[in-house]
Amino acid sequence: MTISHIEHIGIAVKDLESSLKFYEDVFGLKCYAVEEVADQGVRTAFFQLGSTKIELLESTDPDGPIARFIEKRGEGMHHIAFAVEDASAALKEAEKKGIRLIDGNSRKGAEGMDIGFLHPGSTFGVLTEFCSREKE
Repeated sequence: MTISHIEHIGIAVKDLESSLKFYEDVFGLKCYAVEEVADQGVRTAFFQLGSTKIELLESTDPDGPIARFIEKRGEGMHHIAFAVEDASAALKEAEKKGIRLIDGNSRKGAEGMDIGFLHPGSTFGVLTEFCSREKE
């Protein structure tokens, strides 16, 4: 697998609207997209910073992964996402190297990306995501 760049950094927040306002007012960033990913129980908001994005994540499900994360650890950095050519292939390669996976195959995420997660127990406590664009 070849990682081209950090695709985004995911930040879990309780209130997407107030968090958006903070990033816009304090840092002068401009949100370019807000999206709900229903099957993941989350609303996301994105800011572009060079080739990297900040993704704010608000739970839409009180029992969803973001709600559980915030309940256990509080708001803050949730994951780091690396851009790869093929998320499914990168997951398989990581698994062959002994890395524990959350996702055996990629699935659809925000912005239509193919995504898959590595278990933080195998990545020094950091929830790690692979992201790729569908090949045309």
